[in-house]
Amino acid sequence: MGWGPEPVWSSAKVTANEKACQSGSCVTVKVDVPPETAQEYSVPGQYVQLRLNEDTKPLFLAIASPPNKENASFEFLIKKTDGNEWITSASAGTTVEMSQVLGGGFPMAENLEGFKYDFPTQNVLLFATGSGIAPIRAAMESGQLNVAGSSTGGRTARLYYGVQNPDELCFVDQFGAWEQQGFQIVPVLSQPPADWEGRTGYVQAALEEDGVPIPRNSGALLCGMKGMAESVKDILLKAGVFEGRVLTNF
Repeated sequence: MGWGPEPVWSSAKVTANEKACQSGSCVTVKVDVPPETAQEYSVPGQYVQLRLNEDTKPLFLAIASPPNKENASFEFLIKKTDGNEWITSASAGTTVEMSQVLGGGFPMAENLEGFKYDFPTQNVLLFATGSGIAPIRAAMESGQLNVAGSSTGGRTARLYYGVQNPDELCFVDQFGAWEQQGFQIVPVLSQPPADWEGRTGYVQAALEEDGVPIPRNSGALLCGMKGMAESVKDILLKAGVFEGRVLTNF
């Protein structure tokens, strides 16, 4: 099915389950994992399979926390759906089964660093819809994007984050820290309330309106709805961004 090797299951324990957005449609679940599993996680965008037991259909979940080999704990952003109540309502202390870390993640080191495409990457554009913000957040907080902000002459970055309404925005309490780290945060709402003063519509339309600054020096990370990803990639390539610098985690 293209999902990689067969899972090797080990025991893990839920340590926290918190509302991730105002609406409560998504939750943040923290899980203590075996130390060897933490060692396997090195690239944002990697994922695991998670199940309650062998009778539960596994979930494929991108890890929302940045790699940290010294901290054997993973964080996941999970949208509530029919059938995943076993994890979205799990209380602290619940034992679950987790696979090894899977996938290659976002190939940032290979494609954003150095002179592979002749021009160094000076600008990073990030695109997420819904719970697709999870691996993007991991990348942002990992330090692997090497963002420093234009005021210091370092790499600049902008995040386009699309949801229906403000109550669906996750990790809002971290927006300020992200901006201090050099990320410009652009929420885009497709069903905004009357008092919303920010961007509206869809992520790809916001990108078209803003344009791509110096495309040959730009790279991008994408995660979210297929239609968004395809449209954004098309816009970036037509603008002149190298195809190898338009990165997904799958």
